[in-house]
Amino acid sequence: MKIFYHPRFKESYRKLTPDIQKKAEGREKIFRQNPFDPRLDTHKLHGKLKKQWSFSIDKRNRILFEFDESDVIFLDIGDHDLYR
Repeated sequence: MKIFYHPRFKESYRKLTPDIQKKAEGREKIFRQNPFDPRLDTHKLHGKLKKQWSFSIDKRNRILFEFDESDVIFLDIGDHDLYR
């Protein structure tokens, strides 16, 4: 599985605190091993985001992504406001 980073993800990532960035990197390592590891709380979204998925960085922050055949595209990162 290869992970691609959407420009919106890169921009949002740069705006995060160094602490959250470090947590996100740790979660990405887990994701690369198993996207459905229970520690990530990976789940499919609904409504207008029904083609997308999300997993948890911590209680507040998430990574929004899509599966693209055998690859993954990280679309955005941040708190629950990214679902809007």
